[in-house]
Amino acid sequence: MNGIEFDYLRHLLYERSGLVVTKDKVYLLEGRLMPIARQRGLDSVDALVNMISRTRDETLIGEVIDAMTTNETLFFRDNWPYERLRRTILPDVLSMSGSQKRVRIWSAACSSGQEPYSIAMTIAEMRPMLGGAQIEICATDISPSILNRAREGRYSDFELSRGLPEPMRNRYFSVDGEGWRIKDTVREMVTFKSFNLLGDPIAAGLGTFDIVFCRNVLIYFDEATRGRVLKSIARVMSPWGYLCLGGAETVVGISDAFKVLPGERGLFALAKKDKLSDVA
Repeated sequence: MNGIEFDYLRHLLYERSGLVVTKDKVYLLEGRLMPIARQRGLDSVDALVNMISRTRDETLIGEVIDAMTTNETLFFRDNWPYERLRRTILPDVLSMSGSQKRVRIWSAACSSGQEPYSIAMTIAEMRPMLGGAQIEICATDISPSILNRAREGRYSDFELSRGLPEPMRNRYFSVDGEGWRIKDTVREMVTFKSFNLLGDPIAAGLGTFDIVFCRNVLIYFDEATRGRVLKSIARVMSPWGYLCLGGAETVVGISDAFKVLPGERGLFALAKKDKLSDVA
């Protein structure tokens, strides 16, 4: 890829999605965008970038962003966030919210749905302990195509083998052709919406959340964009809210809206929250 085309594409991706692409990732650009170029009858990614710069075709720009922001995911990734949700976070939020008995969870950048469905299955396992509390899960992503796939809830044997315990597969999935489909009782617990993390969640009407999962997303942004995203998330969180990031992600030195919880990695509270519950 030529330097001029690379710089144009790099700026476009950053402006539209916050994605930071360095020169050592040219191979990734070529691999993900060449199929789009071929579909348009073009013989190179450079030609594709030239077409975008000439036409500013929003449909084509959307396809490019879609291709570059679709990231790998798996069920119950790292496991600890779901254990903390079950043992500590959800009981603590319910105790703090008083008589409200309504908890809203946001799965940001949900990709093909494994994270929000893992949350939903965790909650389904907890039902006897929730005392009739209403749990709402909102899952968002920038990619229309990946959201459509997530809504369908269809997965291959390989995808289910990555992180999903077999007893949960048998309880919450049904055989669907050569793969599996998540049962309606779980699928209907999740509402999927299109949302760009660089946007305003208030203007988008997402509402207020008690728990936010935004895992393994900030690592793709530069520090300024991370701060911007964290500020937006803080604005739509309840006073007792929890933020769950990836194990290698932090708010330290980036946002003063959140504070580190003692003994926790990747789990944060709004700065005004006093302490983590002792529930275990």
